Amino acid sequence: MLALVGGVSARNSLARTPPMGWMSWEIFRCDINCKVDPENCIGEHMYKGQADALKAGGFVAAGYTGIHLDDCWEEKKPPRDPTTGRLHPNATRFPSGLKALGDYMHENGATFGLYTAESPSTCGGYPASSNNEVLDAKTFAEWGVDYLKVDGCGPASYYKGGYKAMGAALEASGRDIVYSCSWPAYINGENETLQPFGEFINDGCNLWRNYRDIQCNWNSLSGIIDHWGDFGEALVPAAGPGHWHDMDMLLIGAISQGRDGGQAGKRCVTLEEEKTQMAIWAISASPLIMGNDLRHIADDSKAILLNEQAIAVSQDPLGQMGRRRSPSKTDSQQLWSRNLANGDVAVALYNKGLGQDPGASSSTDITITFADVNLFGSVSVYDIWSQSKIGNFSGSFTAKAVPHHGSAFLRLTGTKPRQQH
Repeated sequence: MLALVGGVSARNSLARTPPMGWMSWEIFRCDINCKVDPENCIGEHMYKGQADALKAGGFVAAGYTGIHLDDCWEEKKPPRDPTTGRLHPNATRFPSGLKALGDYMHENGATFGLYTAESPSTCGGYPASSNNEVLDAKTFAEWGVDYLKVDGCGPASYYKGGYKAMGAALEASGRDIVYSCSWPAYINGENETLQPFGEFINDGCNLWRNYRDIQCNWNSLSGIIDHWGDFGEALVPAAGPGHWHDMDMLLIGAISQGRDGGQAGKRCVTLEEEKTQMAIWAISASPLIMGNDLRHIADDSKAILLNEQAIAVSQDPLGQMGRRRSPSKTDSQQLWSRNLANGDVAVALYNKGLGQDPGASSSTDITITFADVNLFGSVSVYDIWSQSKIGNFSGSFTAKAVPHHGSAFLRLTGTKPRQQH
């Protein structure tokens, strides 16, 4: 696989670092009742509000440039324009059209993300793109789309040819459009060792969803972390500039509105769990796509999202995905690490806790032995959460009182690795 991935990397000139932005699905789902819920329904008004907040909140300046429409933007009756055969947005909810909405995003310094599926209809039952890839890619390019999420939701037998056709159509569209494929999430029973990652890359995918949709709770988030840890050896070789594994949306700052399986008005996860997601997503080189309401976000969550050093780990130009170093997801204390371009190592010391263990809800000290991440001699330890240097240490470092489900997030600078003979 390594030779294949390296050989085709020139095709993936887009998304040289993991994409960053915001997407509507996690909180807003398929709310199309604009008469009852005009501020939150899937429509032009809500997306413009998110674009305004993305810019005003400093997210665009920090690198979160994407505003991504998810499902339910399409008109159902008729499913395609009778004259042109093109997909078209619901005219009531998108009265200005998607070209104008994309222009509005671009004027705010944001990029325009859109959604379709390689099936007759989307997961929400709206018109999709199977057998219409060339026309739809041309349409999206004319609307100014910069990023396209392509879901499945149909016959799996179509995916192999369909995703390849969409990749070719996007390349021929005349516009640079980042291609997000959901293909691997629907095949091979979630066994990453069976995935044809080289084929995804050859067909133009810049990133792909591998696993289940994230939900508004810790069990879902921790399950994704466990999956990435369990399959790290299979995942790491396929990730790199232009092609990334997508762990799904960030729950940081997300407040349930009751339509996502969570309790309305309640944070999806705790602040410490939000920190763990940010740390492990950054170390895993996953896209950072927020799933919150940018118009209403707590300052402490916003500080996590805008932490410059955390973003620097995510966007490190080496593009080498990190992974779990602890042997098993059953380890209550876990080490995750990622090698960075300047020789530093980013580390998350994750206090997972275990089920009903007596100390499961307690904070704990977690020690990293520097040799485990190939660092030797005096090592400088920088705390990414406090954005301050802790000091220089030899041999090991112990993070004190790491909260339950929380993570110490560190950047280590040490002596060059020993030369191998």
